Amino acid sequence: MSVLALVRRRGTGGTAVLQPVVPPRERRAKVAAPPSPVEFAVAEVWESKVLVALTFVAFCFGLIEMYSASAFMARAEGHPGHWYALNQFAGALMGAVMAAVLSRVDYRRYRLWAWPMLVVIGVMLVVIVMPGTHAIAPRINGARRWLNLGVSFQPSEFAKIALIAWTAALAVKKQDRLHSLSKGLVPFLVVWLPIVALVLLEPNMSAALLLLLLSALVLFAGGARIGHFIFFGLLAVPVIWHQITHAGYRMQRIAAFLDPTADTDGVSYQIYQSLIAVGSGGLGGVGFGGSRQKFGFLPEPHNDFLFSMIAEEWGLLGIVFVVAIFAGFLWVGYRIAARAPDRFGYLLAIGMTNMIAVSGFLHMGVALSLLPTTGVALPFMSYGRSALLAQFCAVGILLSVARAAKRGPA
Repeated sequence: MSVLALVRRRGTGGTAVLQPVVPPRERRAKVAAPPSPVEFAVAEVWESKVLVALTFVAFCFGLIEMYSASAFMARAEGHPGHWYALNQFAGALMGAVMAAVLSRVDYRRYRLWAWPMLVVIGVMLVVIVMPGTHAIAPRINGARRWLNLGVSFQPSEFAKIALIAWTAALAVKKQDRLHSLSKGLVPFLVVWLPIVALVLLEPNMSAALLLLLLSALVLFAGGARIGHFIFFGLLAVPVIWHQITHAGYRMQRIAAFLDPTADTDGVSYQIYQSLIAVGSGGLGGVGFGGSRQKFGFLPEPHNDFLFSMIAEEWGLLGIVFVVAIFAGFLWVGYRIAARAPDRFGYLLAIGMTNMIAVSGFLHMGVALSLLPTTGVALPFMSYGRSALLAQFCAVGILLSVARAAKRGPA
């Protein structure tokens, strides 16, 4: 009793009683103690729920706005006004089922499945660019990006998941050698570059660069040196410049990015119309369904420039709302990654989070003319069932990591 102070307190009956007081040092130790497994599990529950809520809100808001942006175009094509929205909703139902299933699959299995997944995706990408396969890989709008195996889909969208999982698996295996250039980054490039090259041949330069970026971010989170990325980035500049200058439309996009007002009826038309849509929204927007740019002025209002439609109809408030959604994805996804039971779960969660958040911010950057025009969709919002299914799969994998964190290390 000599080490504990005694204080006089009033009991319920009014009588004074003596109770020991924990010394300050012991109080500090108690506060600094790590959370118990029960407390840790409770913390993880809300993160999973917030991730699901963000996905639900993003899809519902996107579906409403995508319907507004696509109704006129659907009628012009001879379809009902809700045609694109209904297709998107059907894709979301399939995506929700896939996310639910993947959330129950132990994420550690992807470490074993990484190579098979990558091989399957690689074969699909080879089939797309091979001559004589136009029956199942038709050319649409000058590019062969779709594979029709009874159901049409874009393998490049699912290549993101496969390449992220493979990169995370190998980064764990090579974690002690990632600081080395020859034994660290180079082995990854040996596998990355053929996959990226196949996507380039479709051609789909924006998807190829995004694949490379997402994979590099996973490896950087695993401990690779940033100087190595800078070195190979500088080596890649001539290759990228060659790809741009030898495709006229890519050079036009660069010119439009540098000066959106230079040729508003020509090369700058698309981005100029996007900026008109964004500027027309003001603070509160022109109102749902009130967009003028969707009436044939802005190409792809339901897909590549959906964010411009949001800015026009919902104004600055809509812009802040969408930015907050993807900032929330980034925050919750990184929290799940930080609580992952092992290094593979950490890197996998980082990759899936970036796949959603980075794509979202790139889409916004294009709409605001902060980046050259590309075909990056706004996750969960832009029209496109292949991208939507891949994004729901990423959410399912994140939920799997979160569930494992509640159980603790295997």
